[in-house]
Amino acid sequence: MVVKACMSSRSCMSSILRSSRAQWGPAQERGSFMKAAVLREIGKPLTIEDVTIGDVGPREVRVAVKAVGVCHSDLHFAEGHVPFPLPTILGHEAAGIVIEVGSDVRSVKRGDHVVGCLSAFCGHCASCVSGRLVLCSTGETRRDAAMPPRLSIGGEAVHQFVNLSAFAEEVLVHENALVAISRDMPSDKAAVLGCAVLTGVGASIHSAGIRPGQTVAVIGCGGVGLSAINGALLAGAGRIIAVDRAPAKLELARRFGATDVIEAGEDLAHQILEMTRGGVDHAIEAIGLKSTVEAAFAMLRPGGIATVAGMMPVGVKIELEGFALLGERRLQGSNMGSNHFPVDIPRLVDFYMQGRLNLDDLVAAHIRLDEIGSAFDALRKGETARSVIMF
Repeated sequence: MVVKACMSSRSCMSSILRSSRAQWGPAQERGSFMKAAVLREIGKPLTIEDVTIGDVGPREVRVAVKAVGVCHSDLHFAEGHVPFPLPTILGHEAAGIVIEVGSDVRSVKRGDHVVGCLSAFCGHCASCVSGRLVLCSTGETRRDAAMPPRLSIGGEAVHQFVNLSAFAEEVLVHENALVAISRDMPSDKAAVLGCAVLTGVGASIHSAGIRPGQTVAVIGCGGVGLSAINGALLAGAGRIIAVDRAPAKLELARRFGATDVIEAGEDLAHQILEMTRGGVDHAIEAIGLKSTVEAAFAMLRPGGIATVAGMMPVGVKIELEGFALLGERRLQGSNMGSNHFPVDIPRLVDFYMQGRLNLDDLVAAHIRLDEIGSAFDALRKGETARSVIMF
């Protein structure tokens, strides 16, 4: 009650803001330098620059990045398919070691090996307390506008990308963007858990709710799609059909648990309906294209569920056959695999250690930070599952 009364007072709020400014000081006079890949203009190459990383706040954690995956979502933002303020540092699939913690941090400590996740959560809003952490939208894990930015260049603020900005030697994040993991976990494999694996496995287990014996089609065999196949295997699916246009990726899909593979043709839905004699129980779309989302819905048997895990460009519309809804078919989205990452990621580490989660075939290449352009080129060509930047 005392806090509420204070916050309702204009003079008290002004005092708090003045105190915050005095504590943090001007951005250009605080923090230390690090190297990072900066996006300054849509469609232009990222530039390696010296970036100032701020001092650690009460609930913030500073992490030395050891590995960060290059995700197709990063490319979407770099090419302007999804708007984001510039300049920014992309990267959201990171693993590292904690080097400093704020005074109020309780979930991790210095020396912990951690994985970052973009779905940072406040912990007390309606979405959080009902178990839907990925839908948290309070913004409380970001710094208040009255405080200096976490990242800056020559006094100019650098916008932190989805709570992380991990194409950098270090990250400064809210503690609820991190989870501690076993120190035995290799950093390159740990990094991809934070997005590709969490999204794909979670789409199969959490979002779709695949049950033992069901038939599943996964459209797109990139990092998310391969992880969705592995997730379907973990969930006990009876038949897992991998779909892609690249024969090499289809062969790779078999190593993740696919029982059948299809090289996508003009009428993908018809192919699956013929193959399964009536459709699949679940279709997971892991690309983010209008045509493949529509095909995912069209290939369902009555009562089936199509789950879209791929990121679709802003403004794209979907067309469905309305009459098919009478068969209680459903189309739904999946945000980051509907994850509960503080619990899910340590479990995924255990699955990897037990040999039940294939991460070795997911990591296709190790690169340096200044080779990030080549990783984006590989994504455009669909050549590899995942490139991982190593520090």
